[in-house]
Amino acid sequence: PLPTDVPAGTTLVIADQAEAQQVALRASGELEKLPFTAQFANFTGGPAILEAFRAGAADVASVGDTPPIQALAAGEDVPIILARQTDPSSTQLAVTPGKNIRKLADLRGAKIAYAEGTAQQVIVLRALEKAGLRTSDVELVRLQLGDFNDAVRTGQVDVAPLNEPRLTRFLTEAGPRGGGVIDPAETADTSSGLNYLYARREALEDPAKAAALRAYVDHYIRSQQWINEHPAEWVQQYYVENQGISQADGQRIVDSLGQITFPRLDAAVVQRQQETIDVIDRAGELPKQVRASDGFDLRFDQVVTTTVPAVGAAYGPAGAS
Repeated sequence: PLPTDVPAGTTLVIADQAEAQQVALRASGELEKLPFTAQFANFTGGPAILEAFRAGAADVASVGDTPPIQALAAGEDVPIILARQTDPSSTQLAVTPGKNIRKLADLRGAKIAYAEGTAQQVIVLRALEKAGLRTSDVELVRLQLGDFNDAVRTGQVDVAPLNEPRLTRFLTEAGPRGGGVIDPAETADTSSGLNYLYARREALEDPAKAAALRAYVDHYIRSQQWINEHPAEWVQQYYVENQGISQADGQRIVDSLGQITFPRLDAAVVQRQQETIDVIDRAGELPKQVRASDGFDLRFDQVVTTTVPAVGAAYGPAGAS
């Protein structure tokens, strides 16, 4: 069982991206309730976080569904301790002006923005698989996620997976010039919509840190449910004040993600992660075979089943994808 006693002086180093965790904790009032000292370190993407885990410089992180797979493939022991579900259709495949690509079958021969180790990688691979295409049937252009928008806007690539507010910005600028998206009905199930908290095994084997991680999962769920219940305040405090984007763009992001839910850590969510692993493996993009079941610490399901109903949150639809 997970230890519950957090000794005085316990510290967790929380790997954050774009300060999303710390702002949510602060805005919701959960930060001051943490029974340990939280130190936040900001990173850009899963690969940098994995390096921090290797160096012992971070204890827990929030990432998409693909970085935990990359960790397994790299032989790193970083188990998932919480699943977070948002709308799978929040990312769409944007098409540069001048290219008549509106169906998945039209992707043959296209130049597609590609970032290994990211959720966007799997979106591209699932789209190709649905179209009956192989990676050799297209040109995968390896870019950083931050470069996707400019690349598809200027025609450096034909297609790029974009989420909000990048998608609306692209359509506003490129739409009048013929830019668009692949039919959302065809791409709706190319993403899992899953995000995870995952933690360094050494932290989980330290009783003090393991108890702190147990507490963190509880307070993290509470902070995310606060977002569900206070979307306008979240838009203002995070997107406008912290990220410096407009209220309208912040609202588009919140609307696209939908209600945040928390799937139970059980066989169903492990199977969903295995299906994502299998997509990458079938495309020949996985350096070695791995099993999703090796990448979870299912003890944390007890926290999920206690906290989710207590705060009025939801587990999400069974087997959602």
